[in-house]
Amino acid sequence: MTAETSRYADFENLREQAVALRREGLSRRQIRDRLHVDNNDILNRLLEGEPPPEWTKRPNAKDDLRDRARELRLQGWTYDRIQVELGCSKSSISLWVRDLPKPERRTRPVGTDMRLAQQGRRDAHKRRLVEYEATRQAAKDEIGAITDRELFLIGTALYWAEGAKARPQPYINFTNSDPNMIRLFLRWLRLLGITEDRLRFFIQIHETADVTAAEAHWASVTGATPDQFGKTALKKHNPKTNRKNVGADYHGCLSVRVLQGADLYRRMEGAWYGIVEAAGARD
Repeated sequence: MTAETSRYADFENLREQAVALRREGLSRRQIRDRLHVDNNDILNRLLEGEPPPEWTKRPNAKDDLRDRARELRLQGWTYDRIQVELGCSKSSISLWVRDLPKPERRTRPVGTDMRLAQQGRRDAHKRRLVEYEATRQAAKDEIGAITDRELFLIGTALYWAEGAKARPQPYINFTNSDPNMIRLFLRWLRLLGITEDRLRFFIQIHETADVTAAEAHWASVTGATPDQFGKTALKKHNPKTNRKNVGADYHGCLSVRVLQGADLYRRMEGAWYGIVEAAGARD
């Protein structure tokens, strides 16, 4: 027996073992370790034509998209139509359907592809909105009730991100245009024992906006009395800027100031650095 014949026989014997192990349900790593085959090229040749066992296949979030793409391709859809319908890339579609026969070219009336593409984009947009809302609602439901400690930590982080940082004379002043941010900040202040008589509110808004409506809006959000509001600050309008905060929903920004808030500021600042150190300790 020649050396070449011997090597061929050794390979065939090794392949028989590899195939038998594969059909028993072993993974590539298990077969490699069992047969001591460290060369991936040789391992590929040994297992050529043998599909992997089901348990080794990782779940793929795009499995449903891939199956749908193959279904549409078999119906004669082009890559462009499939891309618009499923909202995935052409490269992915090509990878998923490359083994399928290429559909015959069909002659359509002028403008048909454009209308189909536009409708596909609208449908894809609707699906994304549904998925977005489902994800948002699921995340909202996960929160549930929060404790006083959690509210304290949330409010501290919120103030450090959005509130005024002033030294050497610290004070509490929080400015934002989001009504929910203002409501959350006020709940935080009440948790810390800040009474209504220590709160003052100041509106900042462009002079071209509806100032009266803005004042009514922020009074409703805060539940504050007129005497708690300072003079509204009007911002000069620059016609050269393309300002987007316009319309009936624009109410400017509201500043919430706490009288005699130096001690509260020091407590909040200390709590913030406590949060930073505690988070770092988790590493």
